[in-house]
Amino acid sequence: MPHSAPLNEIKADLFKGLAHPLRIRVLELLAEADARTVADLLEHTGLEASHLSQHLRVLRGYGLVVSERSGSSVSYRLAHPSVAGLLAAARVLLRDVIDERGRLAEVSA
Repeated sequence: MPHSAPLNEIKADLFKGLAHPLRIRVLELLAEADARTVADLLEHTGLEASHLSQHLRVLRGYGLVVSERSGSSVSYRLAHPSVAGLLAAARVLLRDVIDERGRLAEVSA
């Protein structure tokens, strides 16, 4: 997306990149560690290598992860610490929404 686009469109485009549960899982795994190898990500996600590669390509394209090659091994890490902050903020928001829905359901019953 061009940098001249309105910020709301740029944000919406970023959220499109996050709009898959497996990409969120990969980001959460990377938030737990400084870096993870592709083999480690494969083990933790249970994905086939080709599917993981596609998701990592999308995440790289949105600037959320970066990769580093060391010999025949490739490692990934979050491109910026704020990605972990975004995941944490989403977790808090979702917990609050779920709690509120639970309270509303109790009041309605």
